Amino acid sequence: MQQVQGTGHCLCGQVRFEFAEPPLWVGYCHCESCRRSTGAAVAAFVGVDAAKFTRTGPVASYASSAGVTRDFCSVCGTPLTYRADRYPGEMHIYISTLDEPQRFEPTFHVHCAEQIPWFEIDDQLPRLPAGGGSADNSP
Repeated sequence: MQQVQGTGHCLCGQVRFEFAEPPLWVGYCHCESCRRSTGAAVAAFVGVDAAKFTRTGPVASYASSAGVTRDFCSVCGTPLTYRADRYPGEMHIYISTLDEPQRFEPTFHVHCAEQIPWFEIDDQLPRLPAGGGSADNSP
């Protein structure tokens, strides 16, 4: 049996999830689509092996663009995950839904060309103008 690395849930608690094995990556996304789906100035994600991710509860899905699906709690509406055809085998979890988000520190920023100009995170992490094409540079 694999050890649980992280757990989380939606606002109402009806959707719960967990993942085994350490994350593939942790990062910030500044794209307009992620901002609109969360209602926040930036989204932070934990990328995990989809085969090691399990979830229970009432989940609804929305195809936000070609090849991209965003999942959310169908009761309270909490954004939960992001999946994309260009990242096969990965599940991207919104870090704010984790029970212990402080354990997963971001290591990069993507889609910085779309960043809101007045929003700045004061760190020295790598910043990519667009999205990446691998687990090292997702979503």
